[in-house]
Amino acid sequence: MPVDPQLASAAADLLVMKLRIRDEVSDEEAAVLRDSISEIRDYGPGRTIVRSGVTLTESNLLFDGLVCRFKDMLDGERQIMELHVAGDFVDLHSFVLKRIEHNIGSLTAARFAIVPHEALRRITEGWPHLARLLWFSTLLDSAIHREKIITVGRRSASARIAHLFCELYLRLQTVGLAADLRYHLPLTQADLADASGLTSVHVNRMLKELRDAGLVTFRGSEVVIHDWEGLQQAAEFSPSYLYLERRER
Repeated sequence: MPVDPQLASAAADLLVMKLRIRDEVSDEEAAVLRDSISEIRDYGPGRTIVRSGVTLTESNLLFDGLVCRFKDMLDGERQIMELHVAGDFVDLHSFVLKRIEHNIGSLTAARFAIVPHEALRRITEGWPHLARLLWFSTLLDSAIHREKIITVGRRSASARIAHLFCELYLRLQTVGLAADLRYHLPLTQADLADASGLTSVHVNRMLKELRDAGLVTFRGSEVVIHDWEGLQQAAEFSPSYLYLERRER
């Protein structure tokens, strides 16, 4: 069944918006990305989109909803290694690896644009600048992972939550989903616990601590930042690892 061109354009536009924060993307390159999309798929919340160890022949570009990379432990606990927002290729690296060593699951209802690996191969062979930008996307994911290691390994409980709120604000802002120091975040406290290596009870306490300090409020699936500078300071947050500066790549 042919892909809906309006949906394909909407998905590609989010990715292009994210990339244009960092470098020039020509209209021709944007069209190549749009034409690489073969299918649109919808998933409900709590679904496993990609399973660890399965051979893959396509990559998933998220353009609506929240998903995560995660691993389940033998004791039933889950560790979320990264949250993905609209405009993210959640498994672009599978083009080269052919399988991934973790799961990808939906935290909310999610919509994906499917890009076959054969289309990615054509991009790498015929569009070198666009290929570099996609390579940059995978390196950006790696930078976010490294920062996550520091957060979970060394930052205090309140700093972990504050850091996540800072990071998501900037990442959502790049695709037009956050502004005026507020954004929609339909996650439960259990999701935040899995993403920060804390318990749900501890997350609840840290949210109260940050709220009482006048830094941020998380209520009704909405994050409202009251003191951006103060929140960054509490989180020991620097946006440098998000590479938001525009330069030739």
